[in-house]
Amino acid sequence: MARHTPKVQRLIDALRILPSVGPKSAQRIAYQLLERNRDGGLQLADALTSAMQGVGSCQQCRTFCEQELCSICGDVSRSQSRQLCVVASSADLYAIEHTGLYNGRYFVLRGLLSPLDGIGPAQLGLDQLAAMLSQAQFDEVILATNPTVEGEATAYFVAELCRKHQVAVSRLAQGMPVGGELEYVDGNTLSYAFSGRKQV
Repeated sequence: MARHTPKVQRLIDALRILPSVGPKSAQRIAYQLLERNRDGGLQLADALTSAMQGVGSCQQCRTFCEQELCSICGDVSRSQSRQLCVVASSADLYAIEHTGLYNGRYFVLRGLLSPLDGIGPAQLGLDQLAAMLSQAQFDEVILATNPTVEGEATAYFVAELCRKHQVAVSRLAQGMPVGGELEYVDGNTLSYAFSGRKQV
C-alpha cells in the first residue's frame, strides 16, 4: 500500500486543522499546492508565519491587531462613545462594521460560554469587561452573540453583569435566524436586526 512521504503527510495533517477540512480535502489542497502552485504555497507559508508571530490583541476590545490598540479603539471619535457592543468573535465585529450602522466601541469575547468544553467566564475575559463596566464608561451594552444555546447563555451572563453595574442592556433580535451564525448573515438582515434590538 502506497504511503505519502513524511513531508507530504505532515502538510496534509497541518491542513486538517482548518475548519471543515477533512482528510480528503486536505490531501487535495496539498496536491494542488505541490503540483501546480508552489509559489502560492510559499506565500501562504510566509503569510501564516507572519500572522502567527505578529498579530496580537487590542488592549481594550480584544480584537486582532498589530499595535496596542486596534483602529476602532484608536479612533478618537469612537473612544467617546457611551455604547459597547459585545460580540463573540472578531468575525462578528467586522460583520457589524460592514453594516455602517454602529459607531460605538466593541468587546470581543473570543468564544461563548460552554462548560462542557471548559470555556467559562475567565476564558472569555469577562473580568476585563466587568472592570470596564465598573468605571461607568457606558450607558448601553448591546449583546450581539449568536442566537444559539451557547450564545443565549452568554448573553444572559453578560446581561446580569451589566445589571450589577447598572448599565442598560439591549440584544439583537429581529431578523436573526435561530441557530444561525452572525458572520454568515447577509448585510441587510444584520442591519435590520441591529436597528431592531430590544431591551433585555
